[in-house]
Formats: sequence, C-alpha cells, structure tokens
Amino acid sequence: MTDINITEKNITEINDTSAFTLVRQDNGIAKLIMDVVGDSMNTLKAEFSEQISQVLTEIRADKSITGLLLISGKKGSFVAGADINMLAGCQTAEEATALSRQGQVIFDQLESLPIPVVAVIDGPCLGGGLELAMACHARVCSDNPKTALGVPEVQLGLLPGGGGTQRLPKLVGIQKALDMMLTGKQLRAKQALKAGLVNDVVPQSILLVTAEKLAISGKVKASKRKVSFLDKLLEGNSIGRKIIFSQARKTVLAKTKGNYPAPLKIIDCVRMGAEQSPAKGYQTEADHFGQLVVSPESAQLQNLFFATTDMKKEEGIEGVTAEKVNKVAVLGGGLMGGGIAFVTATKAKLPIRIKDISHQGISHALKYGYDLLAKKVKRRFIRHSEMQQQLSLITGTIDYSGFADVDIVVEAVFEDLSLKQKMVADVEDNCRETTIFASNTSSLPIGQIAAKALRPENVIGLHYFSPVDKMPLAEIIAHEKTSDQTISTTVAFAKKQGKTPIVVKDKAGFYVNRILAPFMNEAAILLLEGEPIDKIDKALVNFGFPVGPMQLLDEVGIDVGAKISPILQAELGERFAAPAAFDKLIADGRLGKKVKKGIYLYGGKASGKKKQVDESIYTLLGVTPAGKLTEQQIAQRCTYMMLNEAVRCLDESIVRNARDGDIGAIFGIGFPPFLGGPFRLVDSIGAVALVNQLNSLAKQYGERFTPCDALVKMAEQGSTCYE
Repeated sequence: MTDINITEKNITEINDTSAFTLVRQDNGIAKLIMDVVGDSMNTLKAEFSEQISQVLTEIRADKSITGLLLISGKKGSFVAGADINMLAGCQTAEEATALSRQGQVIFDQLESLPIPVVAVIDGPCLGGGLELAMACHARVCSDNPKTALGVPEVQLGLLPGGGGTQRLPKLVGIQKALDMMLTGKQLRAKQALKAGLVNDVVPQSILLVTAEKLAISGKVKASKRKVSFLDKLLEGNSIGRKIIFSQARKTVLAKTKGNYPAPLKIIDCVRMGAEQSPAKGYQTEADHFGQLVVSPESAQLQNLFFATTDMKKEEGIEGVTAEKVNKVAVLGGGLMGGGIAFVTATKAKLPIRIKDISHQGISHALKYGYDLLAKKVKRRFIRHSEMQQQLSLITGTIDYSGFADVDIVVEAVFEDLSLKQKMVADVEDNCRETTIFASNTSSLPIGQIAAKALRPENVIGLHYFSPVDKMPLAEIIAHEKTSDQTISTTVAFAKKQGKTPIVVKDKAGFYVNRILAPFMNEAAILLLEGEPIDKIDKALVNFGFPVGPMQLLDEVGIDVGAKISPILQAELGERFAAPAAFDKLIADGRLGKKVKKGIYLYGGKASGKKKQVDESIYTLLGVTPAGKLTEQQIAQRCTYMMLNEAVRCLDESIVRNARDGDIGAIFGIGFPPFLGGPFRLVDSIGAVALVNQLNSLAKQYGERFTPCDALVKMAEQGSTCYE
C-alpha cells in the first residue's frame, strides 16, 4: 500500500487478510484499499469474489461507516483490468458466463451500499477496473499523465462483462459508450471529466482529500455532461436509438468485415439494456461474454496478448544485460529519419541528433516531429510545454559535431551498400569504440554492411516499418559477428522507443519482407491473369488484412518493392522472381502515391472517398479484367504463398520461434490478428491439409506453390509450428 499512509491517528482497525484492506477512520469515512500481493498492478481475480463480498457485508453492517473510498494500494495505478489467465482457464461458455454473473453481482452489491462510495483513481483504470469504478457512486481522478480510463476488452475479442455495457452508457451516453467499447479507446482525465465519466479531476497531492470531502458531503451523483440537442434527439427516443444502433452496426461491419464477433455483441448488449430492460441487458452481457471467451477469435487475440507480454520481459540475449543508452543519433533526415527521431524523443525520452547532408533535410525531420506533436496539443493529449520539452531533445547537424558521446547511431540513408559502408566508417571515426551502428535497411544483408568495419561486433540491423510513429514492429538483425551485448542493447533501445522487437537472422529480406514478397508477387500474377485490381484488394481486406496488396504497393512505392525482389531472387531462388507487371509500371512512371501516379487514382483525377482504380493500367499491362476466381480463391493463393514461406523461415531459424514470427507478421504487415499469425493459421489448418491444398495449387498454377520440405515433414510427423 505504497501510496496510502496507514499510520494515521484516526485508524481504528485494519483487516489485512486478503487483497482488500478496510481502514476505518474516526470521521466516519472508511478506506477500502485494494493491493494484490506479489503483483506490480492490481488485476481482478475470481478468488476475490468471496473476499470482497465479505468486506462489503462488514461495511453494510457497520453503522459507524458513513462513507467509503475505494483506493488502490499500488502507486500510480488503480486497476489494470481482469486477470486474463482467469479467462484462459474457462473450458466452456457456461463457465465464462458464470464468471461474468459473479462480477455483476459483486459490483451490484457495491453499488447498492446505502452510504456514498467514491473511487479514487490515480493511473490506469481499465477494463474490469473501470467497471469496478463505475459501480461506485462517484469517481475522482488525478491529473497524472498516466491516468487513463477505458474498456479495451474488444482488443481481446471480448466485451466488458461486469456490467460495463450497461453502466457506461448511463454515464457518458450511448454514442460515447459505443465509441469507447467498440474501439478500446482510453480517455485521459480531462476527457473523462468532459464525458461525465468522473466527477472531478485534481492534482495527485489533493486526490484523497478531495475524494474524502465528496464522500462526507454525500453529493455523489454522477457528473453532469454536456448533451447536445442532436444527442438528446437521438438517444432520448426509440427511433433515434434505432438509428444509432443501425449506424454502429454498419460502421463495425465496414471495418471488421464480420471477422470479429465482439463488436456486434457489444452493440447488442447496449441495445438490450436501452430498448428492453437493464435486467435483460445484464443477462445478454453475461451470455455474450461467455460465448466470446471460448470463441476462436478471442483465443488467438489472447494468445497474442500473452506473447507480447512475455516478450516485454525478455532480453535480446538471455543472461546478457543491455548497456544503458543515454544519447542517440540518426543519419538521414528523410521520413524514416524523422520518424526515428520522433519516437526516440517522445517515447524513449532520449536526446537525439540528426545528421543530414543539408539543412533542408534537418528541417524536414524537425517539422515531421513538430507536426505530430502539434496535433497532440490541439487534441489536448499533451500540454504545449510538454511539446516544447520533447522537441528540445531533437537537434540537427550537417557534420559529425555532437557525435562524440553518442551510444547508438541509427542509419536511415538510401539503400546503397557502398553509402552504408561509408556511414559505418564515418561513425567509427567520429564516435566511441563502443558506439553501436544500427542500419535501418529493409533488404541489404547486415554482414555486407559490416564487411569493412573495424568493429563489426558493433554493427546490427534495426529495421523499422513506415510510418515509424505508428508501426509497432522493429526487426533486430544480427550478422554472424554482432556481439551479444550489441543485440541486447539494441533490443532494449527499441523497446524504449515503444517498439515490439523481434530478433531475426541476417538473410535476404530478413523475415517480414521475405514472407511479404511472395504474397505481393502472387497478387501481381493474379492481375496479369485478368483479376480486377479492386477485387484482389477487396478479397484480402475481407480476409482480414488492413489494406489489399495493390493498395499497399501504391502506399509503399512500386519502385521500393521492385528493388527488393532481385535481392531475394539472387539469394533465395526463382520463386521470388517479380512478375513483369512491376517493370512495366515503373517504366510508365507509376511509382505509387508519392508521385500521385500508380495503380489507383490520386489528386484531381480521383473523385469521392472510395479509392478508384486507374483503369488505364489494364491497357498498359495488356490484360482484360474478367474476374474468374472467387474472393476466397484469390485470398487463398496469396496467403498460402506467405504461409509456405513463413514455414521455410522457421525451419531456417530466420525467426527464433513461431511466436516471434506471428508477432512479426501481425505488427509488421497487418496479418489478421484474429487468425493469430501465419504459424497459428498453419496449425489451425493442419500441416496435412495445407500440404494437400498447396500440391493442388501447384498442379493448377505452377511449382511456386510446391510445399516446402519443412511443411511436408510436419505433415508426415503430425507435428505443429507451436510444438
């Protein structure tokens, strides 16, 4: 109970037999302190049900208690949510439904206490934690930047199962509640106050005093929120509510393509509570919660959660502790350089020096960070003073001044081997002997970049994905001479930047681009066979990818994709040979979105919100769009090429294990999270079935579909990727 002083004179009793401690004060106000022993953050567990039920019965029976404060014993954290392991233990939907009902009953007991109950919130208040707080009669939170309120269960394929789908709409309105629950969006303290979710926001130093005064006053009704005329019109009658739920359903299906069941069930819970009765709403919530907990989609999203949680605890090389990084530099002020500088200053909170050949390049990199931070200030996510503080960490130079004490230099120049080798030499001349040289290359082998280095043990690959401020993955590529110390330090540095790093082997394409290339090539082959561009993209988006391969090609740059293919083909074989379509597109100046000429229309030629295909591309490629295949056949051909290559990568130890490969595909290229990643999908399909289907595709379309030896071996042995 690190943030609660329990040596006050007015304490009359401490009951410390569970995660809940009841502290009575002689002014009638009691503090119910939650502090889960052995955990860094509070989470709700099934075994707490009896504990909290007992203490609530005790409070109800004690007439000397006239008010109750619900407090966390964890400094800077309220309750992070329910313990996911508890849900993983449910074997049936009925078991999960019973858990939901249990939580609803406990929170109802809290809400029905005849005395004022105030939740005292400092730090994260998420999921079941917010449901607990909403069962209190009032909520006061600190203005701590870490204070965040939300119900992110949808990100695990679930819904709030402790009454949250019923209480949240009553506090913030139906539309705001749906927005929060369907996206997992978290509100900062002031946003929560404006929405009506909390009664007051105060500095941390007076948080307890303010909550106590509120409990003593007895004025603990929910905070009044500003309701617009349109909100009243829509939410105040059945016709308006019907419009809200109908529109919410359309929006969800447009975004999820029906691949995620949780959002639709959330809408149904809110609708039941609003249109029929609260009792019906609670029952629907419990039933839907039970069904979702045992759904395959939630199982894969929970797997992903556990995998990323485990990775956060791991070192780059087991037993090798990272060296502390105090100062960073980046070579190149382009989009990648600007993005790397931004996440270093804002996430890692480290000073970073940008070197470019021109002042203009430095200005562009600085403007990149300024524009992103200015948006945050405008939306009131951060103060203007915080923006200035973060920008002050970024400086620029056109020489190597200020590099003498840099711990790690990230190179983000053009994909030119001789240029990168010169950068290595320059860094070795101008930095310390221990300075790490990390190359943000997407295709060039790190061993070649380090070939002329005096200290090759300091050279490593650190491959970011664009845009750097949004994409969560970083590939850490160690060549054969990279030291273990360099690996661990680089992994730790990437984590500080807010990235999820995976360590991969130094081979052409590394991991992500290597499995992406056959996927993209197959899409181009489908185009040359006469499948319409928008149909190809729609097929893969409906399958679960965020964008289709053709749109992705336009976004990344057709010339960028074309540069990678020859490198992969030279090192890995003919299956990586790029279709002729790419050369024809480049020859016609179609480099994609960046030049406003590519596969889709841009600028004045485009009309409406929906992306339009540049129909002239069919004439250029000499094809007549016919569309003979189904969407399922298109998706299968592209994704099966990726799955086959992913198994090769696992067999060749390009990735350390299937878990890293799945995280790399989901975070790096948007592989559908509800499928768990390529290796989870291989295991779901089964090696035998996948080999048979690939052999069938090989007979129809060519040898590129031939199942790799490792996959055939898996089928013969009855083994899986996750063994």
